[in-house]
Amino acid sequence: MNRKKFLQTSSAAVVGTGLLGWSCSSPTPSNGTGLKNWAGNVSYHSREVLYPKTLEEVQEAIRKLKLVKALGSQHSFSTIADTEGTHISTAALDKVLRLEGNNTLVWCESGIRYGTLAKWLDDKNLALHNLASLPHISVAGACATATHGSGDRCGNLATAVAAFELVRADGQVVVIDREHPDFYGAVVHLGALGIVTKIALDVQPAYQVTQHVFEDLSMDTLSQNFDAIFKSGYSVSLFTHWLDRKINQVWIKRRSDEVYSQSLSDFFGTTSALTHLHPIKSNSSVNCTDQMGIPGKWFERLPHFKMGFTPSNGDELQTEFFIPRTHAVDAILAVETLHQEVSPALFVTEIRSIAADQLWMSPAYNKGVISIHFTWKPEPDQVMPLIPKIEKVLEPFSPVPHMGKISRLTSDQLSSRFEKFAEFRNMVKNYDPERKFQNAWLDEKIF
Repeated sequence: MNRKKFLQTSSAAVVGTGLLGWSCSSPTPSNGTGLKNWAGNVSYHSREVLYPKTLEEVQEAIRKLKLVKALGSQHSFSTIADTEGTHISTAALDKVLRLEGNNTLVWCESGIRYGTLAKWLDDKNLALHNLASLPHISVAGACATATHGSGDRCGNLATAVAAFELVRADGQVVVIDREHPDFYGAVVHLGALGIVTKIALDVQPAYQVTQHVFEDLSMDTLSQNFDAIFKSGYSVSLFTHWLDRKINQVWIKRRSDEVYSQSLSDFFGTTSALTHLHPIKSNSSVNCTDQMGIPGKWFERLPHFKMGFTPSNGDELQTEFFIPRTHAVDAILAVETLHQEVSPALFVTEIRSIAADQLWMSPAYNKGVISIHFTWKPEPDQVMPLIPKIEKVLEPFSPVPHMGKISRLTSDQLSSRFEKFAEFRNMVKNYDPERKFQNAWLDEKIF
């Protein structure tokens, strides 16, 4: 995204009203004309868009339609949510429903944004285990694509899923919980199994977080101290422009109820930031969450941007690759060899860590991973030729993409990198034998 424009967009319109000011939550004309993702790089091909408010309305629509796809907060940069049939938007399915299990579980509707849910939970002194960098994304869409925050001990957002309600291709409803035989294959479902209408997430007591930012970490120091740096906080992010063999900024988020062995007084030869910073230092930090070690509520520190932040129609492209943690340093240095080509087309790269999980289509299935995320300038002629070059230098480390971001990796490549790829394909065929939820993206990446 053009970050200056991204940050200059006023958040005043949504202060005190959740996310009502976010343009992408507004209904789109029913014929789908002009419907795009929030960054504007994907134009959807749907003939109409429906906005059901109840489970029964979702069931009725699915039974009647021949080709259909769920549409959440329109945050994906790939065509994963595209369809030539009908979009069923979850925008009106945006309520918190109830707490269960002695307040260890929250049920909500699938279209609710994390920013809305987080505030509701915090008002009851509860919290989620982690959040992504933006709080504007829908819960079900983020979980379906294994979207994540950062933290050596933090699984992606889908690891908090305890159960969900799914409408299958025949309109029948199935509730899939951790006792269901399909659970671990169905949580990260990539929109291929049906439409999620409700979802249950694990919650815990609320906590506070401090956020410290350090500048100018050398690549050599990172290579020698990689694990220690990522263990220095509950959530750690590295930002680089791939210039001068440096990590430009290190963002360390610490829970106030935990003790960390790594001192921040002299952090690996870096300089402590003297004021709040944006990941791109030249941009205003006005919409970034507070730093400088100031304690704050979990949902006001774990994202990089404030809850009232309005993303507008972000002018950017995004790519992200996951690498097994054992290859983290080598993979980062491999990308660094392309710095002369990458830097001119780039806004910033973020490097994060994600804990292992048991979800079949999660990039962290049975292994901890790091993610290397590229926020590109909106210049596809310059950016698109770089993506296969990055994929090539990462090839020795078996990278897998974030399915909601731009990638050139094929189904043949992916099938060898996801251990349960064949099982997932069979599950899709079982849940959607008439290919009602299929689209060109699934045909290319999965089938």
